[in-house]
Amino acid sequence: MNKDLILREKLALERTILANQSTFLAFLRTSMYFLVAGISINNLTTIKYGVVIETVFITVATILLITGIYNYFKQKKSISKSRKHIGDYKLEYLNE
Repeated sequence: MNKDLILREKLALERTILANQSTFLAFLRTSMYFLVAGISINNLTTIKYGVVIETVFITVATILLITGIYNYFKQKKSISKSRKHIGDYKLEYLNE
């Protein structure tokens, strides 16, 4: 068994885990921006439809947060499934 290949695959999985966490934090950050914008737009301006705009921003923030959480756990499950295949090579490739 080529141990360098196995190490490379493990390191690639660790990078994938970190990328998944980074993506979730980006969703969270964007959701918080929309939430803050939605809360503050009604307080800072005297727009006639300020409540409607506030509701739209808060709705978008909620959708982004739910999408980010769903994406995170979906990718986490996929990563954990691929983790158990490290070094699990077919014998037909080794016998060539």
